[in-house]
Amino acid sequence: MMPPLPSPLNALASLTEKGRQSYRTPKPFSNFTGSVDDRGTCQCTVALPDTTFPVVRVEQLEFTAHSLSQTFKTELSKVREYVQLIRVYEKRFFNLTARVEIMEKNSFSYTELDFELIKIEVKEMEKLIIQLKKGFVGSSEVVDQLEVEIRNMTLLVEKLETLDKNNVLAIRQEILILKNRLKECEASKSENAPVILPPAPGNCSHGGVANISKPFVVQLNWRGFEYKYGAWGRDYSPENPDKVLYWVAPLNTDGRYLEYYRLYNSLDDLQLYTNYRQYRVIYGQGSGTAVYKNNMYINFYNSQNIAKVDLTTNTVAVRRALPGAVYNNRFSYANVGWQDMDFAVDENGLWVVYATEASTGNMVISKLNDTTLEVINTWQTRQYKPSVSNSFMVCGVLYATRTLNTRTEEIFYYFDTNTGKEGRLSITMPKVQERVQSINYHPFDQKLFVYNDGYLLYYDLTFLQKPQ
Repeated sequence: MMPPLPSPLNALASLTEKGRQSYRTPKPFSNFTGSVDDRGTCQCTVALPDTTFPVVRVEQLEFTAHSLSQTFKTELSKVREYVQLIRVYEKRFFNLTARVEIMEKNSFSYTELDFELIKIEVKEMEKLIIQLKKGFVGSSEVVDQLEVEIRNMTLLVEKLETLDKNNVLAIRQEILILKNRLKECEASKSENAPVILPPAPGNCSHGGVANISKPFVVQLNWRGFEYKYGAWGRDYSPENPDKVLYWVAPLNTDGRYLEYYRLYNSLDDLQLYTNYRQYRVIYGQGSGTAVYKNNMYINFYNSQNIAKVDLTTNTVAVRRALPGAVYNNRFSYANVGWQDMDFAVDENGLWVVYATEASTGNMVISKLNDTTLEVINTWQTRQYKPSVSNSFMVCGVLYATRTLNTRTEEIFYYFDTNTGKEGRLSITMPKVQERVQSINYHPFDQKLFVYNDGYLLYYDLTFLQKPQ
């Protein structure tokens, strides 16, 4: 370790003192002349030696030394900050290394999603390293080494993905080819049969949800890995269904407080974390957020109230109590706290799913006036809300999910508000992480937007043909 350098101010003080001592001893004056004027006053002329002490220059030197000292302290604090960042990145890197080693050694079946998640994390670290290098002044040997190791990690993941020891991806592709051939065969046998088209966007001319696609990983939420709770989706407006406005609302790490959200005008901007509008609210609670007609609907913090937030001005437009609704984690979903009130949007408008003491914790569905937040109609179900992992609405039908294992959810229950009927389903829903925090349906896209332990996913829905 280098010995501490002498302070510039101390060195300057020593120099100043020596200069003053050298001028402290008086010297005899030279060229002394004198005379007496008419009034008898003595007038003297003294020629002083040309060795006056340079006070101005010393003051300038003191100022320069002080500036250098402040600059040194600033740069030292930056170095300490960079060291802390590097330690954080090293921990993340070691975690990734361990996960890749497990994938390399084990003989378990890994799907495309496993590799996709690793890729996302590595890409994020690559971005962070690039930002760190831009702001780092001086020797960047450690940063360069980290960058090289992250590139090696990327190559290793790609190699593992291509090797795919159990040929899971290849088998899936073969199955897909066989399914397509089977469809072609069926089509050739029924050439004269009428063509069944999917329902038009925003239209309910179908018989309900029939199946769901595999999840598509969009991105990790913009606040990072620690923010596992939240919601995301795309704004829906029946008057302007083509409008593109994506929103992401991660909760704070306590899993309760909604404080910040971002808006994006395209999916590309969301994936690149660019061209966003970020806002702060101080009253949101839980992951039950939904966006409809450029307004965000939330459970007001620590209360029975629901609120409508205007996204143009980020102000509360309407706030009112939801009659009978319990709150503050009384009847939330399984594995997800603080979601006592879950807003939903479908082709018919705005809904809220909750429970009451009178319903003994069973799910209650209310249709809301999206302007005033008044309850238009209410339906009682026989499904216990804390046994459900999450829910969504499609064409006035509530669909509820439950957890089968750490990689699979199941759409297992429905309640049709159009007929009052309820029943059981069994539609498996793969996921990439253990817990599902929120599900939002978009009627025009006919997609589910899912917040899964911090990752933003979406699924495509397929529907049954409506009976003729």
